[in-house]
Amino acid sequence: MRERVTDALYGLGWGAVKKLPEPVATGLGRRIADTVWKRRGKSVLRLESNLSRVVPGAGADRLAELSRAGMRSYMRYWMESFRLPAWSADRVRNGFDVDDIHHLTDCLAAGKGVILALPHMGNYDLAGAWVTTKLGVPFTTVAERLKPETLYDRFVAYREGLGMEVLPHTGGSAFGTLARRLRDGGLVCLVADRDLSASGVEVQFFGEATRMPAGPALLAQQTGALLLPVTLWYDGSPVMRGRVHPPVDVPASGTRPEKTSVMAQALADAFATGIAEHPEDWHMLQRLWLADLEPRQEPS
Repeated sequence: MRERVTDALYGLGWGAVKKLPEPVATGLGRRIADTVWKRRGKSVLRLESNLSRVVPGAGADRLAELSRAGMRSYMRYWMESFRLPAWSADRVRNGFDVDDIHHLTDCLAAGKGVILALPHMGNYDLAGAWVTTKLGVPFTTVAERLKPETLYDRFVAYREGLGMEVLPHTGGSAFGTLARRLRDGGLVCLVADRDLSASGVEVQFFGEATRMPAGPALLAQQTGALLLPVTLWYDGSPVMRGRVHPPVDVPASGTRPEKTSVMAQALADAFATGIAEHPEDWHMLQRLWLADLEPRQEPS
């Protein structure tokens, strides 16, 4: 029943919110965000716990301020996502402004594959729609399997409608398909700040240990594709901002696990730079650090 309700709510969002005038949708998203924030539920408390690592020394008032801004940013993501299928091509092209895009465009022009790796910041669906619309470049991505299956199908249809090829995270065939796309000079985009498998690479992130996906680094090593970190943020205007960071190079020496570890840490460092500059736009409402994932010890 809970899964059916969740699916129905997402369906209502894509069906109704996209028909609202943009100022109305923006105001609705902000009211929902403020209501959720005031209830101080698990997601808000987890967000504040995560942000306490990003902004060390922040007091309770500062963390509350950041979490409120964070929930507003998160709901802006959802309001935009529900409305994206109804946006005109011009609205998409003008809805994103990105610094240092030459890192991407120069490599694609040379016929070399590129991997864009992003954290859960801003609206990566809007960034993807901008790539397919403004740059005219299709790309392949991976989506987490959601329950119910109908909800997963909604997300796949939504992203395919924006010009993306979407592969399921589970099933074992995604890596091979991504590698083929890259060898053909294609573009792959992966959200890569939270490990969804048992094969993540341990990295230091804001001074504590966590695991991040090995996939981006392994794909770069196996295919010769360029690995580029990307961070996104909002600046209070209707236009989302972004930055393409310098490439993460494959180390010249070392074993494959050693190279992967070095590259994963470089990705984590680039993500940390962007997140520290715009902590309110990092939508990490789940447990991330290993210290939070360890089983709690019951008192003896």
